[in-house]
Amino acid sequence: MIGYYVHHHGRGHVTRAGSLLAHLPSGTEVTGLSSLPRPPGWPQLWVQLDPDADADPFELPEDATAGGTFHWVPRGHPGLRSRMSTISRWIDATRPDVVVVDTSVEVATLCRLHGVPVVSLIQPGDRTDPPHTLGLGLAERLVAPWPADVADVERGVAPDDPRLVHVGAFSRFDGREPVTTAAPSEDGTRDVVVLSGAGGSALTTKGLDRARASTPGWTWTLLGGPDGTWVDDPWAALCRADVVVTHAGQNALAEVAAARRPAVVIPQERPHDEQRTSAAALGADGRLPVVVLDEFLDAGWPDVLDRVAALDGAGWAVWNDGKGARRLAEVVLEVAGRVGA
Repeated sequence: MIGYYVHHHGRGHVTRAGSLLAHLPSGTEVTGLSSLPRPPGWPQLWVQLDPDADADPFELPEDATAGGTFHWVPRGHPGLRSRMSTISRWIDATRPDVVVVDTSVEVATLCRLHGVPVVSLIQPGDRTDPPHTLGLGLAERLVAPWPADVADVERGVAPDDPRLVHVGAFSRFDGREPVTTAAPSEDGTRDVVVLSGAGGSALTTKGLDRARASTPGWTWTLLGGPDGTWVDDPWAALCRADVVVTHAGQNALAEVAAARRPAVVIPQERPHDEQRTSAAALGADGRLPVVVLDEFLDAGWPDVLDRVAALDGAGWAVWNDGKGARRLAEVVLEVAGRVGA
């Protein structure tokens, strides 16, 4: 039995969990654990956990960190008590061989206290705080979903740590055939697809309207966010885009990379400087078909779009070669196979 804990913030974690399933041997039992609802198409058991926060999780109530030992353990919270006891009961009932944690210091600690080995997916950014030090320190393997030769993406794990495995970025679209794009319009109009994630965005309707008005030769499509269109499968939209404008969330980057489309990357504010760290790595050495901006521009879009459209999207293979989920599966199975050995 393999457990997979899915963090509830945004949509990238649950999408990433689904990517793993196709690369596990037929008959492998996998249980998803999350306060998110069971995702459509999830073929196996899903344990619904109670939420452990009533409001904005970045507004800490008194002693929510147990004196800085954890990130989120609000004292006396019934949801926290329920979710932790639910995970404990599941462990006792199923005796899992390994639990993949993406991501939670608290869940990783709980599983390891039950004697269950943990494979932790690590995140970009500054992870040198005491809770991360605890959570990363108890993991059997630390999986980095980016290539090994990208410098300074995650601060908190030594580059020579023998538990660290770089699998590269991966997405649900890896291996999917590109959708044939329509013939260019007669007037030469090109397409921009904007990815605005569920984790929050600084993009405003006024800012997008200004960008549209300043680029008459481009058609802008907004996917996601409070003002955009949510589609279950954005593959066709990504494939037809001449340029993608995206935040720097790991799942969004992996999907743009899978589609091999040149991109404007605009990192959003996240804890531990996660997206800004990823964006800096993307633009560090010029290998990737991206232009990184600090914020959504008020002016200058015609020049930016022309410059990005001229980049070769095939360069994304450096970031996502289509084999990352398979490598993750190999790590998980290797750890699971050593239980009781």
